[in-house]
Amino acid sequence: MGHQLIEQVEQALGWSGPGSLGVGFAKGKLSDPHLPERILTPLRLLDLVMRRSLADPQVRCFQNGAEIHPNAYGEQTLTRRRQSIRMVDMRRLGRLLGDGATLVLDQTNVFDPTMEVACRAWQWWSREHVQANVYLTTNDAAGFDLHWDDHDVLIVQLAGEKSWEVRSASRAVPMFRDAERNTVPSRDVVWAGTLHAGDVMHIPRGYWHKATRQGLGAGLSLHATFGFVQRTGVNWLAWLADRSRESELFRQDLNRWAGAGEQAAGHRRLAEAAAALLHAKSPAEFLAAREQESPRPRHIPQLPIFGTSDSVVCVAEFPPRITERRDRVEVSSHGKKLTFTCKALPALRLLLSGDPVRLTTAADVVGPEIGRVAEILTREELCIGLTPELSSGYTGLVTGAVP
Repeated sequence: MGHQLIEQVEQALGWSGPGSLGVGFAKGKLSDPHLPERILTPLRLLDLVMRRSLADPQVRCFQNGAEIHPNAYGEQTLTRRRQSIRMVDMRRLGRLLGDGATLVLDQTNVFDPTMEVACRAWQWWSREHVQANVYLTTNDAAGFDLHWDDHDVLIVQLAGEKSWEVRSASRAVPMFRDAERNTVPSRDVVWAGTLHAGDVMHIPRGYWHKATRQGLGAGLSLHATFGFVQRTGVNWLAWLADRSRESELFRQDLNRWAGAGEQAAGHRRLAEAAAALLHAKSPAEFLAAREQESPRPRHIPQLPIFGTSDSVVCVAEFPPRITERRDRVEVSSHGKKLTFTCKALPALRLLLSGDPVRLTTAADVVGPEIGRVAEILTREELCIGLTPELSSGYTGLVTGAVP
């Protein structure tokens, strides 16, 4: 999947792939000045918030560096049948933003098709789970205090400007659940300055940072933070612990009442089996299995009563694995393995590319069997029919998008 945002971020940061993710601080500028507003605008963000039932912690608001109680900008709306729904009170929110505040919408990719497609593209690029949080800060509002994140982030300044300070890590690769607390900020300032619309910045896990609009006067800032949670050796060991359930030895009770000699022998048996498991299941195998075990994505159900779509797109969390055998082709994704004849290979490569595919046009290129292959992939939920709403997330951003 070739996404314009990824291509321009790589160019801006001087990257040539995901290998630079988490390695060090980087900053640059997108080459297309119109790309940020194509991703999201302040008014589109407020429209998303207005039309959905949202509550803390999905949507949060901050003022003077402190989180505001949800009742200050939210309300329980009653339907005609007296059913209570939590909604953002846009008048209250407007007053807060007018005075200067920060509005945060977590997992914007769940609500907005453009962010959904962008996060899927980042996932295909990085082979890690990605989510997008969006921050709207108005006037002279302060941001969060100096803090660090337990994941790597890419920040894209979408509108306005905001001042940042980034410091190096004070503990190497800290984790959310860690052996030691990480509460003392580093004094080493890596970069300090103001991001303007189109600027991008990469902050590795553990780097301390803060952002504010104080001193910038009237105006606003809108930025998206794409969070990449990369897997660690701890995750590999946890996965191995789950694999150990396949062995009867590990499922047996630990005998606390046995004599010292018997306990020592039991320890040796477990240690030898654990060592064998460590050597048998590599980190690479864990990473590959994790991609295949990802759950199926959310999508509109494909029912005959809704009609058929002439365009389809692959919506797997990660690129499906296509394996060529001597007499067949196998497709693996989210716990499923599908088998096709070798004749289906050109259609599979096109349909599973991540780009939207217009079937009538594609049939002229790869053959009429693409319709049947698309039908199977749609039934198995690797692909879905392209709706106008989802199409809007691709158009102008992903190669092959269908207007």
